[in-house]
Amino acid sequence: MQSWPAQDVPALPGRGPQLRLYDSADRQIRPVTAGEKATMYVCGITPYDATHLGHAATYLAFDLVHRAWLDSGHQVHYVQNVTDVDDPLFERAQRDGVDWRELADRETELFREDMAALRVLPPHDYVAATEAIGEVIELVEKMLASGAAYVVDDPDHPDVYFRADATVQFGYESGYDRDTMLRLFTERGGDPARAGKGDELDALMWRAERPGEPSWPSPFGPGRPGWHVECTAIALSRIGTGLDVQGGGSDLIFPHHEFSAAHAESVTGERRFARHYVHAGMIGWDGHKMSKSRGNLVLVSRLRADGVEPAAIRLGLLAGHYRADRSWSDQVLDEANTRLQRWRTATALPAAPDATDVVARVRQYLADDLDTPKAIAALDGWATDALEYGGHDTEAARTVATLADVLLGVEL
Repeated sequence: MQSWPAQDVPALPGRGPQLRLYDSADRQIRPVTAGEKATMYVCGITPYDATHLGHAATYLAFDLVHRAWLDSGHQVHYVQNVTDVDDPLFERAQRDGVDWRELADRETELFREDMAALRVLPPHDYVAATEAIGEVIELVEKMLASGAAYVVDDPDHPDVYFRADATVQFGYESGYDRDTMLRLFTERGGDPARAGKGDELDALMWRAERPGEPSWPSPFGPGRPGWHVECTAIALSRIGTGLDVQGGGSDLIFPHHEFSAAHAESVTGERRFARHYVHAGMIGWDGHKMSKSRGNLVLVSRLRADGVEPAAIRLGLLAGHYRADRSWSDQVLDEANTRLQRWRTATALPAAPDATDVVARVRQYLADDLDTPKAIAALDGWATDALEYGGHDTEAARTVATLADVLLGVEL
């Protein structure tokens, strides 16, 4: 699948420090020990509706990771999927009277446009689930052969399930107790009451063909992939083992990331699928998490259509820490617009205060678990000094504009 266009990222003098990120499994901030080529897999959209600010905040967080790695001298192999075969997509297509493929293509294209407008660096591999059916089938075959998966005893619907106890470390990523797992499993697409399962938490890997649903042939019967296994198959086939970062929203910690990691670990024998599990907080509106099911969405495309500059949207989302649950409001947007104009005015000055300190501080703040509030405050301070006191450095304004572009993705 085609990604969105790549942008040229200018270079800052020197190199940024080593990145440190909060790891959801270890429950602490620690260094990201990537090699020359850093690898990252971030779960993509299910394309049945337009990109809302909750999506945008997640992808901006991992765009910061991408940019910090580039600034510190790494190459980056970034993979993202599109879940273009799933129940919510089929349900929306049926409701709207359109073909599910048409709906998926339309919303994926809108997502690409939104990401390009927000200046999110594109993934190296952008892979639709329907493009990875062969990899999924191969992975499921391996798990069936090893006993990590089984076929339920149901001649009408011989679905394939993953055993939650297939790895001894299952549950390490989330750290949740069984009651919490069952609650979230039920709320987030699981089927604990499915007859024939060995355990309520066993996760669907291959859904046997049903009337009116798309299906693909496989050695264990026609059907389609489960949600978790598609990400595992895409990550293993595109990146392989030793993934540096697995990322997504905090609502993916369980069951999605817990199971996708367990799937990989059951076939590779590794203790951890990823060295770092990184999760972004939720964006709220009107007192609730922004979600398609609730219908309280602020859409990136709608804001753009209303004339809101994408750089202001980006700054508004980056004003809060990526791990924090936070709310969007007109005030957040107004403050972002005001900040954007101040930064532009300051970086347009013919001479300004020296930029050496602000470059070092912004680099350090972002390397310390992507602390955008401190990074933005540092840039605010420089802009205030430039506008109120001026300066003598004729290259400083250009350097600060490059800094905002390189590390925050904000074009001034």
